[in-house]
Amino acid sequence: MTEQAEGAEERPARRRGRRPADEVRADVFRVVGEVLLNEGIADLTFERVARLSGVSKTTLYKWWPSKGALALDGYFHAVEETLAFDDTGDIRADLTRQLRSFAHLMTRTPAGRVLTELIGQSQTDEDLATAFRSLYSSGRRRLAGERLLRAREQGQIRDDVDVQVLVDQLWGAVYHRMLIPDEPVTDDFVVALVTNLFHGITPPTEHRPIPQDGPWGGA
Repeated sequence: MTEQAEGAEERPARRRGRRPADEVRADVFRVVGEVLLNEGIADLTFERVARLSGVSKTTLYKWWPSKGALALDGYFHAVEETLAFDDTGDIRADLTRQLRSFAHLMTRTPAGRVLTELIGQSQTDEDLATAFRSLYSSGRRRLAGERLLRAREQGQIRDDVDVQVLVDQLWGAVYHRMLIPDEPVTDDFVVALVTNLFHGITPPTEHRPIPQDGPWGGA
């Protein structure tokens, strides 16, 4: 157990009683985030969260139907600020900055391991799968989509581009390397994703060779 986690274990339970729901949830999110980011999901239990947060198990079960759903909610709030989407007016710079933050969080902190554990558990936990789509996946997709739509309105992206496909191209590539780690998620990889997106992968039109055969070709 880590030093931080030990400190959390020694924290006395809060006085039970009527408290605002937002305050109660904040205590739960803090405790769940600490446990997940220091130890992972294996040692997270309703009993432990109740003890550390001073929130009854009855309340926890009322708000979260499974350990997975509780873990996901706590995880989301733990990383929400880090993964905020900037809007500097330069969509390329903002995409690069956000992808770098995401890649760093996923590969240089325990958050990446926790997320892959949650994705794995969601395959057999229907409550977690539903929560993952409604809270984390759709939330992250919505934030990225809104930023890309603003860029499209500003003329930085073509009008005919489907911004949701762009989200899949960029973040989907990072998830792929996380879940099937035959290649690392590096800064060069992140920069290449954005560069390929904006530059494309085909040569400029003026440099393309003119076909010399076919119905309109020479010979």
